[in-house]
Amino acid sequence: MKVAAMFGDMKAGLVERPEPIPKEDFVLVKVHAVPMCTEYKGFKAGNKGDSFGHEATGEVVEVAQPGLVEVGDRVVVQPQYPCGKCPLCLIGEFIHCQNGRDVRAITGSSTGNATYAQYVLKQDWLLSPIPDGVSYEHAGMACCGLGPTFGAMQQMQVNALDTVLITGLGPVGLGGVINGCYRGARVIGVESQPYRANLAKELGAEVVLDPNDADILEQIMVLTDGVGVDKAVDCSGASQAHRLMVDAVRRKGQATFVGQGGEFPLSASRDMISKGLILRGNWHYNLGDYPKLMKIIQESAEQLDRLITHTFPMSQVQKAWELQVTGNCGKVVLDPWS
Repeated sequence: MKVAAMFGDMKAGLVERPEPIPKEDFVLVKVHAVPMCTEYKGFKAGNKGDSFGHEATGEVVEVAQPGLVEVGDRVVVQPQYPCGKCPLCLIGEFIHCQNGRDVRAITGSSTGNATYAQYVLKQDWLLSPIPDGVSYEHAGMACCGLGPTFGAMQQMQVNALDTVLITGLGPVGLGGVINGCYRGARVIGVESQPYRANLAKELGAEVVLDPNDADILEQIMVLTDGVGVDKAVDCSGASQAHRLMVDAVRRKGQATFVGQGGEFPLSASRDMISKGLILRGNWHYNLGDYPKLMKIIQESAEQLDRLITHTFPMSQVQKAWELQVTGNCGKVVLDPWS
C-alpha cells in the first residue's frame, strides 16, 4: 500500500509498505479521507519517517472475527489504541487510557497504526458509524476538526447565553467557532494570522482580535461591559494565550485548555480562589457523545465546506504540508487513492 513519508529537508512523498493484517478485534479499514493535523510541524523541522496521522474515515474491508462492525461499514477511525477495559475506557474517556495496546505486536503487521496511508488497523469498538448522506470528508471532522472543542464545550455546557473566547484559530480553533455558533453562543476570537482571522469571521465569530495588540485584554473587557467572557477555550498552546484566557474570563467563569504547548504562571490566590474559576484540560470528547457531535456535523454542512479549505491527493502530500506551514488554510484533507 502507499504511505506518506517525510524524507528530511522539507521533502515528502509516497513509499510502498506492506498492507496491514487484521487480527483479533483489530479491523482493516480502507482509508477514504485523511484530515491533516499537526504533522506539518515535523515536516517543517526536517524530520524523517513514514508513520504519521491519527485522523481518518473509511470503509471496513476485512475483519478477523465477528464483532461490532461488518465489511462495508462506513466509519470514523477514532484516535489511539486504548485497552477498552479500564475504568476510563468503559465510561467513554478512552483518550486518557494508560494501558494502550501495541497494534503491531498483536497483529504481526509492520504497518497499520498511522492514517497517512491507504489502510489502517483499529479495534472495532473505536470505529464510529457514519450516517447515510454524510461524506467521508465531513465525517472526518469528528476527530480534531470539531472534536476537541466539542468536548470542551460539552464540559462547560456552552449555551446561547454565553460569550465564548477562543484563542488560536488554526483548524481546531476554527472548529471551535463552528461549535460555539451552533450552540448559539457569542464567539470572540483571537488570532494574528490574517487568513485564519478572516475565515473565523466567515464561520460566525463576531470579532477576531490580534493577540499582538498591547491592549487586547482591555478590548475584551469593552466587548463584555467590563465583566469578562463567560467561558473560554485555548487552541493555540501559547503561554501568552493561556494567560490572556485566564485574565479575560469573568469571575466564576470557566476556561478549558485544548492546545498543547508552553507553560504559564498561574496564581492559586489571584486566578483560582479570588476569581472562583473552573479550569479544565480537554483532549478529545467522551465517546458516548459521538451521536451529538455527528448531529452537529449533519446540520453544519455549509460551515464544514468552509472549514475544509483544501483537499489534495496523497501523492501531493508535500504540497499539502507546504501549504499548512504558511497557515493560509483551514482544515486540509488528503485522498489516499488519487
